[in-house]
Amino acid sequence: MEHNIGATMNQSLDEETVALLALDFGIEVECKKAKRPEEELKVELEVPSKTADLVSRPPIVTFMGHVDHGKTSLLDAIRKTNVAGGEVGGITQHIGAYRVETNGRSVVFLDTPGHEAFTAMRARGSQATDVAVLVVAADDGVMPQTEEALNHAKAAGVPVVVAINKIDKPEANPMRVKQQLAKLGLVPEEWGGKTGFVETSATTKKGLDELLERLLLEAEILELKANPKGTARGVVLEARLHEGRGVVATVIVQDGTLHLGDPLLCGQASGRVRAMYNDRGQAVTEAGPSYPVSVSDLSTIPEAGEKFYVLKDMQRAKGIALDRQKQLREAGLKERSHVSLENLYTKIEAGKVKELKLILKADVKGSLEVLENMLEELSTGEVKVRILHSGIGSITESDVILADASDAIIIGFYVALEEGVSGLAEGRGVEIRHYQVIYDITRDVKAAMEGLLEPEKKEVVTGQVEIKQVFKISRFGNVAGCVVKSGKINRNSMIRVTRDGAVLFEGKLASLKIVKEDVKEVRQGLECGIKIAGFDDIKVGDTVEVYEIQQIARTLS
Repeated sequence: MEHNIGATMNQSLDEETVALLALDFGIEVECKKAKRPEEELKVELEVPSKTADLVSRPPIVTFMGHVDHGKTSLLDAIRKTNVAGGEVGGITQHIGAYRVETNGRSVVFLDTPGHEAFTAMRARGSQATDVAVLVVAADDGVMPQTEEALNHAKAAGVPVVVAINKIDKPEANPMRVKQQLAKLGLVPEEWGGKTGFVETSATTKKGLDELLERLLLEAEILELKANPKGTARGVVLEARLHEGRGVVATVIVQDGTLHLGDPLLCGQASGRVRAMYNDRGQAVTEAGPSYPVSVSDLSTIPEAGEKFYVLKDMQRAKGIALDRQKQLREAGLKERSHVSLENLYTKIEAGKVKELKLILKADVKGSLEVLENMLEELSTGEVKVRILHSGIGSITESDVILADASDAIIIGFYVALEEGVSGLAEGRGVEIRHYQVIYDITRDVKAAMEGLLEPEKKEVVTGQVEIKQVFKISRFGNVAGCVVKSGKINRNSMIRVTRDGAVLFEGKLASLKIVKEDVKEVRQGLECGIKIAGFDDIKVGDTVEVYEIQQIARTLS
């Protein structure tokens, strides 16, 4: 009643009210929250594998590049099968995963409908790719989607190998491709760079062995390891409803070994592995690390990019799946909270932003180059501007997907939005900024970056309190009867206990009272009772120094 809380004996109270009541009665209370099944699973998954159990695993490779530059045909030639012929218009319509043997070693290829799918998976926290192969047609050269694919690969932080395809064509010009990619930061090794370039032809099979050798070399550099003895975990590449087999999901095992009959948890779906087929359509009984298989008998269709785990108990898998469904309903399909120029300071305070990521779109190349130079010059030793992608023309769905996965801001200069982009950006919580004056862009970005700077901290003493008497209370500790000599003391103040000029303790108060009443503040000349959180070694004559840390905002020099 003293705190205007009209609660009866049988009602639940919040933690703060419970702590206040316990303090009055001299009772120690520790509040614990019951762990959800999801949290218990997370703790289990964080247990690392034993080093002795780790073995080398095949690299997982994604083909990326401009449409019709021969990604699927190249993979088709490597697999020695005809995939492209079965696709509508010869364009890949779904995600495939294929395992290829070369010189006694394996390479796993993911063939995607484009870099949007690659990044959409990453937006769900699934990094399925170890190496990206950027396929560029020797006769076409670098195209807009080539540059976008490269930026998506860079944002994912995966190494890139370039396959200059269609080298058999009379108009092929591999030197031009190398020059174009060198301007984008992919400098060939023969020019002193770090990027491997392989000239290939899906028609004549030229360069295929060299490409495989290069991918195996990249795998050796990455030192890819997995534990085949553990329980399986991995990523869903695609899922669909099959007329005869029910829900069928194409998955790739990243660690452990998947067996027939294993209880599977995959997002909001669960089920036992009733049937398992490899990329050739052959029935298999197990799948080890980096092995792509299709599995059936899940309860519902999972999203591409969802992580899957094998659990020991089917009932537990069902329970966690239902819990996830419940959490999703309670969240009301809330929008993802992305960074924006307004909330940037809040994000950095919470430790969620280390750099300002931007996607730039402009009407002409000249404006784009000026913008890139001006924004990159704003970077300092403490705050970085990172341009994930820049291009000419309208803001596309691909830009929004990249911003969604990378937590970036899209800046448009004299450009419009393609149809459907506005709704997609709103649904995913991605901020799009439109400008017509370059100075306005640099001004807003600079102001946002100043929010990223760590403020200067200054300690200011706000009061001095002297301990006049010490009361010992069983099961509660020592309470000090004090008088405020100068300034004031607040309930949330930082305090420092000193004795004979030496600092004994720094911390905060557990309680502040006048007689038996809790108060927020006591001023100079008044008496009060204090309980210091986590410190009982107080004596008559000790001084309690009250101070606060003031934060002074800084500006970019």
